[in-house]
Amino acid sequence: MASDKIKLTDQEWQQRLSPDQYQVCRQKGTEPAFTGKYADHKQAGRYVCVCCGHPLFESSTKYDSGSGWPSFWQPMDDDAIDEHRDTSHGMMRVEVVCSNCDAHLGHVFNDGPQPTGLRYCINSVSLDFKADESE
Repeated sequence: MASDKIKLTDQEWQQRLSPDQYQVCRQKGTEPAFTGKYADHKQAGRYVCVCCGHPLFESSTKYDSGSGWPSFWQPMDDDAIDEHRDTSHGMMRVEVVCSNCDAHLGHVFNDGPQPTGLRYCINSVSLDFKADESE
C-alpha cells in the first residue's frame, strides 16, 4: 500500500503546516517536554495525524507517563503507524511515523504499562484531536 501514501513536496508541507508542525513532522524534530497541548489532555476521542488526518491513537490508551509528552500504550490498529530504527543522536530508538504520510510522530519505548508494556511517546504538535460525539 506504500503507493497510496500522501506525498507532498517540502514546499507544499511548509504551506500546509505551522513552522513547529513542519519542524517536528517533516524534519523529525521534538517539541520541548511539558509544553505540548495534549500532554495533560484527558478528553475522550481519538488523536489523528496533524498532517493528513489519519487516525492514530484512542484516548482510552493514553496515560500519564511523567515524560512530558502524550503517551499511549498502543496505536489504534496495526495499520495506524509505521516504525523505523533510529540511530540519531548516538541512541538506538524506534521512530514512530504516520503510516499514511510518513509524518514523524515520536518514538516507542519498552517501559510502558500493561497490557502491551509499550510507551508511544508522541509530540503534541504532530497530533490533532477529534472528540467523541457524546462529549
